[in-house]
Amino acid sequence: MSFKIAIIGAGSVGFTKKLFTDILCVPEFKGIEFALTDVSEHNLQMIKAILDRIVEANKLPTKVTATTDRRKALEGARYVISCVRVGGLEAYADDIRIPLKYGIDQCVGDTICAGGILYGQRNIPVILDFCKDIREVAETDAKFLNYANPMAMNTWAAIEYGKVDTVGLCHGVQHGAEQIAEVLGAKSPRELDYVCSGINHQTWFIELRLNGREIGKDELVAAFEAHPVYSRQEKLRIDVLKRFGVYSTESNGHLSEYLPWYRKRPDEITRWIDMSDWIHGETGGYLRYSTETRNWFETEYPQFLEAASKPIDPSKRSNEHASHILEALETNRVYRGHFNVKNDGVITNLPQDAIIESPGFVDRFGINMAAGITLPEACAATCMSSINVQRMSVHAAISGDIDLLKLAVLHDPLVGAVSTPEEVWQMVDEMVVAQAAWLPQYAHAVPAAKERLSKSRVKTREWAGAARRSVRSIEELRAEKAALKQAG
Repeated sequence: MSFKIAIIGAGSVGFTKKLFTDILCVPEFKGIEFALTDVSEHNLQMIKAILDRIVEANKLPTKVTATTDRRKALEGARYVISCVRVGGLEAYADDIRIPLKYGIDQCVGDTICAGGILYGQRNIPVILDFCKDIREVAETDAKFLNYANPMAMNTWAAIEYGKVDTVGLCHGVQHGAEQIAEVLGAKSPRELDYVCSGINHQTWFIELRLNGREIGKDELVAAFEAHPVYSRQEKLRIDVLKRFGVYSTESNGHLSEYLPWYRKRPDEITRWIDMSDWIHGETGGYLRYSTETRNWFETEYPQFLEAASKPIDPSKRSNEHASHILEALETNRVYRGHFNVKNDGVITNLPQDAIIESPGFVDRFGINMAAGITLPEACAATCMSSINVQRMSVHAAISGDIDLLKLAVLHDPLVGAVSTPEEVWQMVDEMVVAQAAWLPQYAHAVPAAKERLSKSRVKTREWAGAARRSVRSIEELRAEKAALKQAG
């Protein structure tokens, strides 16, 4: 086969490498073209060198190009994959730092909550630029695969306003299923059959069968509470399982930010989280992890390049959806996965315009969703809180309406549990001013926001959060990896 895949944000080096090797595990795809594009020439050249080394080591006819000219990369592409982070770690640091001044303690801050909403405001104008280029220079009816967060907001904007055939992709469902299979003693996750549905980062395992046997709430709770690791790391998630009756796909730290109950009191936060890894609830955990990962990669790049000389092993193909979707579309080998698409009747008790994440099947006719799913009422209610915030956030990003943006942040579950309206209004002004370089749609609102900030009497505090860890040095990371290797 011969077609072109463009990867926007290809400077996300580790993830791009994973997608690349996954796709080349499909025998029919050996002769395709990958066009890499990124705003960072430095990162772009690093990833191209790695992919070139893979192609050379495996004696493949695969073509790899790299350019900072996005439009050139998209020319003639049949598939476009986005894994961008608009504003990079600089803007992301403000997504965590500024809300902390107002008492809002986030673990990740990339989906909703104050950080996720502002992240969406930075992303959506760029997403619409991508869509314009796709419509104009890519293959007719090219498919846009969005991996970038905030998943629902980005996908919503691309479908509703970008007018491009878009699917949002995440790996939360797969990871949750692996956990469930493990606690139930399955030999392989393939023994677990499930229906998982909801919205991105709030999907729910509403049906579970292990080797054909139905698994109920009590058995699942007992299995998680008996597990020596997950019983510590997923305390909040297990509590939600007990109260809602179903398990959430999302990690302990992520889930804690989408609900108004677990992170609103600093003295309560440490009760529900675990500090063994960032993903279990650490304050600004993903920011710390991302910073360390960037520093580590920059320092250890020669080793990453050397590792690229190894043969591709199809048995190690990951469960990321992209390669499997492309394989199904191009070869008609059917693939079942969980996809972020416009609802349109898929989930009966969520709004039609919402971006939902639910089971679907892919073949040469496209992505076909399993329709008519009804969520348990508590799950639907929790999803609705986020959907309303997402809808307002998308509309604010499109219109540049700072008042609507403030209302979106005000209605966020965790923000509303912690902050007063006056605090929210000032916090949004501060975030818009700090991130003005990435918020062109709010340029007209920045002068007035600065004026209001100069006169504000809302008190803030410099607070690191309830459970913050410092970014580790390269030396500390090396020592930790060495200790783990020795212990293993």
